[in-house]
Amino acid sequence: MVTTVALILPGCIMVPQTVESYDSGCQQVSRRMELQPVQLGAFHNCAGSECSAMLVTFGAVAAASLVVSGSIAVVGNVAYWLEERGRCIGSTKPVQPSPP
Repeated sequence: MVTTVALILPGCIMVPQTVESYDSGCQQVSRRMELQPVQLGAFHNCAGSECSAMLVTFGAVAAASLVVSGSIAVVGNVAYWLEERGRCIGSTKPVQPSPP
């Protein structure tokens, strides 16, 4: 079990990245933030308390990374959404009512 955790844990560091896509409805480029996993490194040839200390450290860093990066992504996505709604509403043509 320790080996499995040691192999998985280093790949659990998350960083927010901005992704762009084209919104054909508003005819503009829209952006959003996604969390992407980043591997910082792996450790080999450790034993006993040395491995335990590294696992605890990697676990704490992974948890902190997820909380901080997740918060940044949520705030960034709200800002991008507000920006997109403002530009999209401003770019639409008013609809003329049809005669009865």
